[in-house]
Formats: sequence, C-alpha cells, structure tokens
Amino acid sequence: MNMPLKYLIKNIVLILVALLITGCARSQVNPQSKISDTPTSIIGFNHIGISVNDLDEMLSFYQEATGFELVKREKISQSKNADLLFDTPNISYETATLKGPNMLLELTQYSNQPHNVMTKMPPQGPGMTHTCFQSPDWDSGYHKFKKAGAEILSRGEEPIDLGGYGVTYAYGYDPEGNMMELEQVAKERLPMDSTWLEANPLWMTQVALISPDLDELDDFYEMILAIPPAREGKYDNHPRLNDVIDQDSSVILATWFSMDGLGKMLELMQYNNPATPYTTSENRPTDLGYSFSIEVGDIQQEYDRLIKLGVQFLSEPMILGEFWMVYANDVDGNVFSLRQATSPQSIYATKNLLKLNRE
Repeated sequence: MNMPLKYLIKNIVLILVALLITGCARSQVNPQSKISDTPTSIIGFNHIGISVNDLDEMLSFYQEATGFELVKREKISQSKNADLLFDTPNISYETATLKGPNMLLELTQYSNQPHNVMTKMPPQGPGMTHTCFQSPDWDSGYHKFKKAGAEILSRGEEPIDLGGYGVTYAYGYDPEGNMMELEQVAKERLPMDSTWLEANPLWMTQVALISPDLDELDDFYEMILAIPPAREGKYDNHPRLNDVIDQDSSVILATWFSMDGLGKMLELMQYNNPATPYTTSENRPTDLGYSFSIEVGDIQQEYDRLIKLGVQFLSEPMILGEFWMVYANDVDGNVFSLRQATSPQSIYATKNLLKLNRE
C-alpha cells in the first residue's frame, strides 16, 4: 500500500527542514546514548495518557492491575486554556491520574466525544500500540493484569522467555482494547534493592510507536530528542516472538532511544510481515487510545526550537493544572505533548517521583 500523497509531501518537507537546520543526516546507533546527553532541555517521559470511553471501569481496572496511587481526579469544563490547548471549543472532560514509581498514567474521558467502540489494536499497528509494565518475576505483573481482567494476546498460559536472558514477555488488552506489554524480570537483571521492589512491585518503561516507515520516524525523534538511538534490531521469524505477538512468520525492525531512568525507552518498530499499514489521518488528543508527554525544563525554548524544525502544534504553550503544556503530531500522526511543571516542587514532575534505590 502506498503512502497517501499529502502525508508523503508533508513528511518530506519536515525532514528536509530538519536536515537544513541541523546540518546532518541520521546518526549511527550509539549504545551509550541517553537522554541526559541531549543539548536540549528535554528531561524524559512524564506520562502515558489513555483516552477512554468509561473512566470508572478503566480506572478500576488499572488500579487493581497496577496498585498505582490515585493522586488526582478532576473535571475540566468552561476553560479557555483547555479549549485552546485541545483546539476544541467548549471542551469538557474528566481525568484521573495514577502515580507509578517513575511515570504518571492518566486516564481521560471526553464528554463531547461520541461514544465509540475501540477495536483491539493489532501488534503491527500503526500508531502508539502499547506501553510496557515491568515487574520482578517473583511478583508477576502478568498475573496481576490477568487477574484484573486483561485479555492476554500471547500464546500459552504463561509469559514467554525469548532468549534465556532473564526476561519474559506477554501482550494483552485492557477492557477497551488498548494493548499493553508485560515484562517479568529476573532478580539478577534488576538494579533496584529488595526494599524498593517491595514498595514498588510494578513500573512503566516504554512508549511504543509502530510505523510503516521506521527510518522516517526514527529521523523525526532523533531530531526531537537530539540524540541518536541506543539500539536497533531485526527479528526475522523468531518463533518465541511469534508466540508473544500471536503472529506467524513475523519480520520486525526496531530502534530504541534511551530515556530517563528505570528502563524507560522510546521504542520504534516497523512490521514487514504482517506489514504495518500507512495511516490516513492525524490523531487528536481526544481520540480514543494512547498518547504520551515529553517533560522539558523550558517549554517555550523547546516549542520555539521545534517550530523552526517544522513541527506543527495545536496551540501555543498553555497552563493547565500543574503543567505548561502543548500538543503536537509526529510524522505518523501520533499525538505527543510537551510538559513543564509550573512548580519545581510539583509531585507530578518526573524528578520528584520516587527515586531508584540500589543495593
């Protein structure tokens, strides 16, 4: 399937502008690359967002499955800043914020969005197909999500060992069809001490974006983050990976950008078999499914920098609650936002989330 012409033209222009400004082509993979090396004010991931049909049901599911603390639940309406931020007049919504050890999980129900039935996202995408929850293998997140009612996609009755290196994997779906990855990690691979793990037996690690053109999406996020990817891989008909994604004869390309601590990664993937289809539209923040935010130290500086690189935002940065925020789309139409806490002491700022302790 060929890419629609208007998106092809837009994406070519965006990448050409980036190359003219940065004066360089795509860098090589660098295993030492990490977000703390960026010359920008980017800090890392702040939150994973899910736009939902039924907030009560989804909140109950994720509280049971994760054990994360509900730190805020609020309704927003008749807000000029919200109308501008979402580019939607008279927007009204309710959001619930769960605090994990290293990231926030925000569930939002928009009242002026028609009630839609979200179909299950296939592993090959396109779009943001999943986030990842990690746990120690002796206190398995897989079994917690399954007990809470997750529908497991992966084959078999237990998470799958891909290569004997101390991590098992499974994919599953929440009650509205959003996919999640569940990774169970052996003790020798965990950098945390037993006290920390007892208090925090589950944490979040990934934003996973699946694209029909991995090179183009990789170039875009290398431009945004101003660091090269730390890993890349090709997986050609890996039998146990086939079991994880419930697809035979899979061929997958991937790159990873190392983000801010505790295994947080930006995972970019392209399925060649089954092929990731091209998208035909840009997502909006109110659309059902996933979005994510990149926390920054200076939102105006990053907004100005990315405008010059050709990124199109829905608005200028606005204050909404505890954050300065602004929404944008990447070259595949995925929704992301920039965030800056209005106060350095905010409990919602990444640096103030629970710290990692080591033995």
